Amino acid sequence: MAGFGLLQRLVAGGERRHSEPRVRAPVASRVLVVDDSATICAVLGKMLTQDGYEVVKAADGESALALARSVRPHLVFLDIVLPGISGFEVLRAMRREPATQRTPIVMISGNVQATEQFYVQRYGADDFMKKPFGRGEVFERIRQLVLTGRLPARAPVQQPQPPSGVSQAEWDAIPDIGMPDEAHVAHRAATKPGDPPTPGSA
Repeated sequence: MAGFGLLQRLVAGGERRHSEPRVRAPVASRVLVVDDSATICAVLGKMLTQDGYEVVKAADGESALALARSVRPHLVFLDIVLPGISGFEVLRAMRREPATQRTPIVMISGNVQATEQFYVQRYGADDFMKKPFGRGEVFERIRQLVLTGRLPARAPVQQPQPPSGVSQAEWDAIPDIGMPDEAHVAHRAATKPGDPPTPGSA
């Protein structure tokens, strides 16, 4: 029964998330992904690119700092365990530099040690995401950053309006598939091959 209760809570939570309006950062926001795993960079990069973000990647801390200075990212996903300088050192360096002092930074790690969350909070990161992660977790981090004012919000997509002289009902009734109308099909069937076309039959 306890397992069933947990399942109910998970399903209910998923339903609430789906019913909430989608909150995203603006299209083409630059996101710096820092991880020495090519797989993590590829997966996270694909998720973000598909949602309209511009993604740049770094495999180590030194490259991350150089990219942060040159491309001025709007958001950083930063792995904690990196070759060379650690993610914590990169975080501290970014917080010292005027160009990246206020850049939202989400730390990521697969390390099971609970002390990581403490260090993330202590050194000034905005959030923490544990590996493995899915799309929902990635976009929830972005959603929270928008809701707290750390990132600007994406403008809502405006629904296309019908052209002048066409009512909304008429516009909605136009199908999404181009099909010949029945009268046209019947006329074509009645016309023998070789017969000259009648006006309006083309």
